[in-house]
Amino acid sequence: MGKVLFASTGAEDGEEPLPAGWGIGIAPNGRTFYIDHNNRTTSWEDPRKQILHRGGSLRNAESPSPLFRSSSVEDLLHNLGPLPPGWEERVHTDGRNFFIDHNNKTTHWEDPRLQEIGGPAIPYSRDYKRKYEYFRSKLRKPSGLPSKIDIKVTRRNVFEDSFRMIMGVKNPDTLKTRLWIEFDKEVGLDYGGVAREWFYLLSKEMFNPYYGLFEYSATDNYTLQINALSGILNEEHLNYFEFIGRIAGMAVFHGKLLDAFFIRPFYRMMLRKPITLADMESVDSEYYNSLIWIQENDPADLEMTFSVEEDQFGEIKEKDLKPNGRNIPVTNENKMEYINCVIRWRFSARVEHQMRSFMKGFNALIPQNLLQIFDENEVELLMCGLQDIDVNNWKQNTAYKGEYNPNHPVIINFWKAVYSFNNEMRSRLLQFVTGTSRVPMNGFAELYGSNGPQLFTIEKWGSPNQFPRAHTCFNRLDLPTYPTYHDLRSKLMTAIENTQGFEGVD
Repeated sequence: MGKVLFASTGAEDGEEPLPAGWGIGIAPNGRTFYIDHNNRTTSWEDPRKQILHRGGSLRNAESPSPLFRSSSVEDLLHNLGPLPPGWEERVHTDGRNFFIDHNNKTTHWEDPRLQEIGGPAIPYSRDYKRKYEYFRSKLRKPSGLPSKIDIKVTRRNVFEDSFRMIMGVKNPDTLKTRLWIEFDKEVGLDYGGVAREWFYLLSKEMFNPYYGLFEYSATDNYTLQINALSGILNEEHLNYFEFIGRIAGMAVFHGKLLDAFFIRPFYRMMLRKPITLADMESVDSEYYNSLIWIQENDPADLEMTFSVEEDQFGEIKEKDLKPNGRNIPVTNENKMEYINCVIRWRFSARVEHQMRSFMKGFNALIPQNLLQIFDENEVELLMCGLQDIDVNNWKQNTAYKGEYNPNHPVIINFWKAVYSFNNEMRSRLLQFVTGTSRVPMNGFAELYGSNGPQLFTIEKWGSPNQFPRAHTCFNRLDLPTYPTYHDLRSKLMTAIENTQGFEGVD
């Protein structure tokens, strides 16, 4: 009908915003029209007029953006209704509200109604949503293709069966048609459920370290990285990486998810972004700490050269980081070049061929220029989705340092903010502090850091005019003592969404 202005909500200064899920478009003749994404319809009539004619106000309706609505826990609690039976709210002598549970004769700083929040508490819309809508609008099934593609596999050999089927398709565009998945000797209609199961089962096999294509990162057993030695284990490994890339592209194209999470440098490589020293912290803390030391000191006495030692199944081999590198000493003058060479070797050079094959398969379905609209954290959400994060479990398995404790006013406000976030924003916070949105299978109690099990940790740091900072190596959030809830929530959200560019953000 026309071009959709995804960034527009139709709210200029002093003007009412559009209802949630609505957007504005411009028809070829220049006339404005309105898109209802909730019902997938368009209309010439401004929906705001309909609400106002009914005597309502959009200020009281759910707004699509916090830019047009104050996001406060007070509003949220008002909407949640009264306290549970037997509870009472009082004001402490220091001005803080506290809550009395007369049923159990206990007092609490935290409002008990917050515990009941399982989903989005305060409507929240960010750039990712608009990017995703634009991204989906650009994905098109080419014309002249069959209406569906039949994929027949067995559960026992789902990996190999799928490999033969998918790599046997000469025109990758065919994989953009409707997927009709059929498991051997199982009769059923696939309206999406069987396809989801197929992607799930295939993920479990493709990314299983047993096959030698991927391995767990150095710090945990749930984030994956490409196995640099995959070629030694499987001479056909590059064909398998292209296959896995096709599957990942199919999942994104068809709106399905992969049951796997990767290290942050993997997503940066997908976006063709350079890997930085900061990216190494959450992946290999030993390497990271040694490079930090070299960066801050004169390495001349270490007698290092532009080479590294690599363990290949018990055999130590020396690898040059540049031509004749083993004969070039590392000095205070060239140490930054050495650090950059090590980073490139650790993440890019060793897996260059595997990554190229993966992206060949992925880009056969998802054009690179479309992928580039996302950042690395958003690519993780695009491919792997949002886990349903249990905030109660998160809070129960959090450690505190400095003057902070569970009843400190700043910590009370911090968890209020987390409860107020929707699931995407909670995942963003987890990414910010730990490097990934992945929660271990058995919850936050099994969160890993650089030296093994490491709980999510909050430490007092800085001053209220600074933004929070994170140490992904230690799953630690450095949180200043913000005087109000609104200040804390605002600073926290800004830090989460702008993890690059803030002084002190590791």
